[in-house]
Amino acid sequence: METHILAATTNNRDRVRLAVSLFYFCQGLAFASWASRIPDIKASLHLSDGQLGSLLFALPLGQLATMVLSGTLVTKFGSKKVLIAAAALYVVALTNLGLATKGWHLGAALFLFGIIGNMCNIAVNTQGVAAENLFDKPIMSSFHGAWSIAGFTGALIGLLMINLHIAPYLHFWIIAGLVWISILINNKYLVAGVGPVSTAKRKLFSKPEGALLQLGVIGFCSMATEGAMFDWSGVYFKDIVKAPQALVPLGYASFMVMMAAGRFIGDKLIARLGRKTVLQVSGVFISTGMFLAVLFPYIITAVIAFMLVGLGVATVVPTVYSVAGRNAKVAPGIALAMVSSVSYLGFLMGPPLIGYIAELASLRYSYAVIGVFGLVISMLVAKISVIKQ
Repeated sequence: METHILAATTNNRDRVRLAVSLFYFCQGLAFASWASRIPDIKASLHLSDGQLGSLLFALPLGQLATMVLSGTLVTKFGSKKVLIAAAALYVVALTNLGLATKGWHLGAALFLFGIIGNMCNIAVNTQGVAAENLFDKPIMSSFHGAWSIAGFTGALIGLLMINLHIAPYLHFWIIAGLVWISILINNKYLVAGVGPVSTAKRKLFSKPEGALLQLGVIGFCSMATEGAMFDWSGVYFKDIVKAPQALVPLGYASFMVMMAAGRFIGDKLIARLGRKTVLQVSGVFISTGMFLAVLFPYIITAVIAFMLVGLGVATVVPTVYSVAGRNAKVAPGIALAMVSSVSYLGFLMGPPLIGYIAELASLRYSYAVIGVFGLVISMLVAKISVIKQ
């Protein structure tokens, strides 16, 4: 097995960090571009909340379907090669979403979007762990911060496209062009090779070891919350908050900008306060924000609520991935795939759960249910020994 070949030295590690950050940014920009147009696509396809919830299953289902394959490819060929190819294809899959004229078209496009997105996710987080190893301080949250800034940027671009009456298909091709330019400029600065691996052989569908499973459960709760915000914040602002059409993306944008801010200060907070404390407070923020949005569904209070949720989820997944990528018994790509497999069940279950509860009762009740996950995060972190204070 190839060992970690660091293309970077101490002198150019900052350029490596920038390159990896930009790959995170591009992936986030593509996803945010889709999220910003969900209300438009929902309306154009005449989908109910329940129908949209069912179709949203397709994206995380595609992610889960290739979780093992992604980890294997990254371990065998290296995260650099996999990331370059997957990132280029990811935005092509994005454009397919703009072609949907029927519900099943959207479902198929989302499934493909999820497949390629998962390969990007495992590869870019393996790159993140490798780049962090070049530094003597935690920087993983800042990488995810770049993803979040992309989400905020994507929401603003989406707002602009909506007000210019530009169709999602053309919008998505503009994003694809920008991403391809970034790949061409930054691909040579990625860390070459694959991470150090255990010599012990594992079965293809082996059960995650205890520590990785525990991390996955925490990631599950966070990703269920993120999924609810990514896929339903626009609908919540439109149908529950009754925001004007031009302000519908404001909920998603407020969530994303605070998640980005939280991730850029997250590394310093973790160094000062410890992972346990930061994660426990994060869980409280998630619950407080969700319940505030439910109790006071008005523009100002909902914006504040979504900002709290953004701060809450900011450091959860970066911390989980950083700890998983340093597992001494499992290769980084495989370890991240194992944790992601459990975590992404949150993405799989969260958005459809929102839709089904909304169909039976109200979207407000759906958000109240998701708010409980924040409390679960706080309680789990207190009992899990793998996350050190």
